[in-house]
Order: sequence, then structure tokens, then C-alpha cells
Amino acid sequence: MSFLRNVIFNILRLLVVCVSLFINHGFAGRMKIVEEPSTFGLNNPYLSQGSRLQPKVTPSAVSGPAHLHGLAGKCFSFTESMYKYEFCPFHNVTQHEQSFRWNAYSGILGIWQEWEMANNTFTGMWMRDGDTCGARNRETKVILVCSNTTKLDQVSEPSTCVYSLTFKTPLVCHPHSLLVYPTLTEKLQREWDEVEQAHYEGLITDQGYNNLLRDIFEDAGLLKSQRVKVQLPEAASSLKTFNSLQKCTEDLQKQREEIERLHALLSQHNIPFDVEQNEAKDTASVTVKNQHLRGDTGLIDLQ
Repeated sequence: MSFLRNVIFNILRLLVVCVSLFINHGFAGRMKIVEEPSTFGLNNPYLSQGSRLQPKVTPSAVSGPAHLHGLAGKCFSFTESMYKYEFCPFHNVTQHEQSFRWNAYSGILGIWQEWEMANNTFTGMWMRDGDTCGARNRETKVILVCSNTTKLDQVSEPSTCVYSLTFKTPLVCHPHSLLVYPTLTEKLQREWDEVEQAHYEGLITDQGYNNLLRDIFEDAGLLKSQRVKVQLPEAASSLKTFNSLQKCTEDLQKQREEIERLHALLSQHNIPFDVEQNEAKDTASVTVKNQHLRGDTGLIDLQ
């Protein structure tokens, strides 16, 4: 009997092994392979709002060379080591850690803000106000390089929380493709011409020249404005407005008390006066005799 039980036990164990192998083989083709962490970018509609990356600011308006405006709305990715970088021109730069760790990093390295310019040339795109990194926010400079293909390439971190990305594209291969002056309106071009002439003639300092150029670039939307907006106080109105009958009555009573005080003051100094009631406006007028009014060249009525 014991021999028979051992045989039956071995048969059942073999049957369990075979069934498990069959199940694993049958469902292996339908198992989902996770290649990225649970956050795939800023605008993934399949994620709950709490799981999405939360930008601190909204991107600046599209600006710069018109032939680059077509890049808006597109995204380009680049994977290096365990990180996947995604660059969306005129929108944002994100980083996703390619790891199955429960706290794998997925965040924003910068939001589109402004251009970097030097010598009448666009030299880079600044993405700022990214995720918090210690006492500052992450930011990224994207450098545009001529290439036969359009792709994101080379990512580095020159300093803590400041990244550098190289974006290659044939759109910047023409010698004049990154000139600043042609992107300005005729009005701003004239202003730039005047600034250049004044600087050439020594009428303005180098600092003044740079400040005036920055104002022009800000007006063109190429730089984020740093001007402090001061709201001037509104001019005080000489007429009072009354929002209720009670307020009007209170102010009228105060005026009457002030008139009586002035009357008493005039009487105290033996200054004669006449009071004429104006029933329509309910006001009092005081005529001081024996004195010329300022600017009055007429005769004094002594009667």
C-alpha cells in the first residue's frame, strides 16, 4: 500500500508541474512588458492628474526664427545610461529614469523661457523653472547644431541642477538661419539701428547699449521680461462719492460742524463775514470784506 501511495503521489506531483508549465507557456505571449516607469511625460492622458508631472510655470510664447516654429508640438527623445531625456521645443525638457525602482525619478528639467543670444546670433534655448533641486530649480540649455538629421544628442550636467542638451537639425545649417536681426519687426529693427549708431558715436556706454538691446529683445518676445511693473496710484478725486444715504448725511453733518468752527474762529479774531444760504445746494459762502481777493483788480464794494 505504501508503494502504491508513493506512485500516486509522484504522478500527482508530475501532473502539477506539467500544468504549471502549460499555463506559463500559454499566457507568456500576452504578458505586458514594462519598459518605462509609470510616468511617461507631461501630457499623458492615461495617467491620473496626481501622477502627472506638475510644471511650475507655463511656457513662453513661440519666438525666434520662423523656420523653427514648426518644431512646436513635436518631441525628441534620447537615452543615455539609465535615463531617457525628452525635448519638446518651445515647451519643456523631461527626464525619466529607466528603472523598476519604486521611486524611480521622472521629472521636469525645464520649461521653455527665452533665447540666449550673442553677436546677433541665437546660441541656445533656455528651459528654466524645472523641478526643485536643493535651493534652486532645475534648468536646461539646449544648443542647436547643424546636422543632416533631426535628433536629440549629447546630454551633460556642467553644474549642479543645470543641464546641457545638444539638438541637431538641418534647419540651422544655413549661415543666416540663426540671425536675430531678421526676426525683428521693422520698428524694432529701426530702434536697433539707432542704438548701434549711438553706441558707435560714443553717446551711450557699453552698459547702456546692452540694456537698450535687452529692451528690444524683450519687446520682441525673445527674452523674458525683467522689468518691474509699478502700478501708479490713481489721482485722488476732488469729489467724494457716497454709496449710501447714511454716509451722505454723516459727511454733510461734518461739513456743517467745520463751517461753524470756522465761523467761531473768524468771530474770535473780530473778522466780519456774511452768510448766504443756498437752498438748492445747501452750501454756505463767506464774504470777507475790506480785503482784495487774489487776482482781483476791481474796486471794493464797501456798502
